[in-house]
Amino acid sequence: MAKLISGVYGEALYDTAVSSGRADDMMEEIGVIKKVLDENPDFTKLMLHPSVSKEDKKKIVEETFRGRVMDELTGFILTVVEKERFKELDSIFEYFTDRIKADRGIGVVYITSPMDLDINTRLAVEDRIRQTTSYATLETHYTVDPSIIGGIVIRIGDRVADASVKTRLDDLTSKLLDIQLG
Repeated sequence: MAKLISGVYGEALYDTAVSSGRADDMMEEIGVIKKVLDENPDFTKLMLHPSVSKEDKKKIVEETFRGRVMDELTGFILTVVEKERFKELDSIFEYFTDRIKADRGIGVVYITSPMDLDINTRLAVEDRIRQTTSYATLETHYTVDPSIIGGIVIRIGDRVADASVKTRLDDLTSKLLDIQLG
């Protein structure tokens, strides 16, 4: 559900940015807002607190952002508060940023492996991704997860290529459980 919400709101923000011709400015300001929110977790707690009224939250947004970021962003955040979707703001901003990057031929790739990959392996994986996609450049994020045992998992947007040993073992276990012994 949160993914659907972030897509709907993120797409609306994207349309606003593109139609106004201010996508670069908006992307830069969203980066600043995300940094401020990350550095001030109490602000988010306040915006999510059930005993703080919606009107008070909107006043806080006005006082915090009006005149400091573009009016379209302030208005957007006010709408998010009005619709009680503030907890999805980070994922909305992530959707927006990924959408702008996709327009520019930048692929945002998340690669999970059971151990840290050396530079040659990383370059080989990135080269293979470039060959199989239309992205001119990649923004790669590496994560180590020993629970996948071996192989790698690659996520680009909604697409996932899971070549992990864990998934293969899970699939095999499921197939074996489905076998009816007679």
